[in-house]
Parts: sequence; C-alpha cells; structure tokens
Amino acid sequence: MSRQATAIDDVLAEHAGLEQQLSDPALHDDPANARRVGKRFAELAPVMSTYAKLVAARDDLEAARELGEADAAFAEEVPALEAAVAELDATLTDLLAPRDPHDGDDVVLEVKSGAGGEESALFAADLVRMYLKYCERHGWKATVLGTTESDLGGFKEATLSIKAREASRDGVWSRLKFEGGVHRVQRVPVTESQGRIHTSAAGVLIYPEPDETDEVAIDESDLRVDVYRSSGKGGQGVNTTDSAVRLTHLPTGIVVTCQNERSQLQNKARAMQVLAARLQAAAEEEKAAEAAAGRAAQIRTVDRSERIRTYNFPENRITDHRIGYKANNLDSVLAGDLQALLDALVEADRQARLAVE
Repeated sequence: MSRQATAIDDVLAEHAGLEQQLSDPALHDDPANARRVGKRFAELAPVMSTYAKLVAARDDLEAARELGEADAAFAEEVPALEAAVAELDATLTDLLAPRDPHDGDDVVLEVKSGAGGEESALFAADLVRMYLKYCERHGWKATVLGTTESDLGGFKEATLSIKAREASRDGVWSRLKFEGGVHRVQRVPVTESQGRIHTSAAGVLIYPEPDETDEVAIDESDLRVDVYRSSGKGGQGVNTTDSAVRLTHLPTGIVVTCQNERSQLQNKARAMQVLAARLQAAAEEEKAAEAAAGRAAQIRTVDRSERIRTYNFPENRITDHRIGYKANNLDSVLAGDLQALLDALVEADRQARLAVE
C-alpha cells in the first residue's frame, strides 16, 4: 500500500470517528471538547473534499477509457481527465504532507520597539496598524490586549490577540507565523530636522494561542501579580480603577500585561492566556532545539543587523530577506495588503516541506 493510501485511510477513519462524536448530543455537554472536535473536523474538510473529487475523477477516467475503445467521443475526454486526476492527486499529496500542527490555531502577537528610540516606537505602531488592517481584510477578530505608549504616540510594546471567525485547517497561525523576527525600517523620522534617512527596528513575536483543552500548567505561586490603572486612549473607565494587570512568571522572567478588558478579573484571565501561549511556545522551541529539528526560533533581540524584512519608505519598497521577495508597494502593505507577501512565504514553506518529504 502506498504512503498516500495509508494516510488517506487514517484520515477517513478519523473523519468518521469525529462525525460520530459530533452527532452525539452528549458531546455538547462539554463545550471545550466540542470546540476541539469541531475544529479538527473542519481541518479535515479540504482533505475529504479533494479525496472525493479524486475518486470521482478516477472513476470517470476509467469509464472514458473503457467506452473510448468503441466511441471516439469518449476517447477524446481521456487526456483532460488524466490531467484532472494528476492535479487532484498532487493536491491530495500536498494536503496529506506533514504540516505545522499549529496551523489551525489562533495567535498572540507582540510588537516591541528596539534600536532607534522614538522612531522605533512610531514604526512599531505602524506595524500594529498594519496587522490590524490585515485582520480586518481577512475577517479575523483582532483585540489589543495592552500597549505601552511612547511620548510621541508610538508603541514601546503592544500585545494583540488574533482569532479566526471559524475553525479552519489554515488558521491565523498558518499565515502570520512568518512574521516573527526583526523588522527594519528606513525612512526620514519625524524627529529628523535635516531630512536624513535613518534606520531603526522593531521586533515581532508571535505564539499559537493554546485551546482551552490544552494543558499548560501554571502554578499561581510562580506568579507575581501587579495591578495598576489603565493608560492610553480607552474611553470611559480608563484611569478610574486599578483594572490593568501585570503578570510576572518568576521561573522564566516572562512579563505579560493586559489592560483592554473592563475588569481586573477579565484582564488577569486574558493575561493568563497570553502567558500560557508564551510558555507553550518556549517549551516547544526547547524541545525542537534538543531534537535539532522543528521550526526556527524567532529572533528575541531587536538588533538592526538581524532582520527578516526591510521597509524602505523613500523607494516604497518592501523586502523579505528570507526568500528574496521584493515589491514596490510598501504603502499598500502598510495599509494591510499583505496577501502577495504572505502567499510567497507560504509557498516557500510548502516547497521546503515537500523537499524534506
């Protein structure tokens, strides 16, 4: 039996099992488990659809070949059907290939200013707006969990939660996981009186957000919890109560803040989710490093010399250094049109996976 046949048999069995679970009313007594089952069922939908089309195309091809021996009209259909079968077979092979287990996950995304002072903070704010606009175009729900503003209105740091509206095999992580790293900007800062071009940088960190069913153990005794008044533009309620929360995970030194929610309890709950995402990512990176495999670690230092992408304002050019991508549409990209850039990164990743396979 071929590897593809074995893999599709496994998928068919899993899909049937999930379908049976979803038809059981008792499943919905546990909402978290019901979401997990529903999410996995949705992830398998493209595989099942492609397999069904392939089976139908193979049947049509076999019939055309048999009937073509006596009828030229059927014989003429054979080349087109052969091409369709080959294309569907290749698509199914790609769908069955090993993939990032987090591709269907929602994410926590952090943007931090780096080298460049105030200009870096202003650029970090530009990146946050870019991601918010991309999410709006993509139909995702993006929530700003917390920000620390600079004197000129930039962001020293900002944390976003980004969620897909519906479960999918290719979720938020499958598109935005490539954003982790150092982003470099070249432009004339608003603080520059001589019109000289400066280079500064901001860092982006991104983590898959664990499902409620995922077990990320956090001992309350390992946490220091600080509360303070929310700051920044927030409308009524801001600066009136100590609702913002800062969590410090003492064993790792990870600090998470959240001030977006209305109550201290809600802010702590969201901060715990962000902390769980960061701890899960750290544990997986450590495991991958030990095995000398897995996804590359994101750059944790915002150094201008270590960059994944450059945003050149004078030439309206964006360059992704990992895949050699260049385009003179920086204005569109900053307005949220990341589609072509992310498509190129997804395709490069797909080719790398197929090469390994």
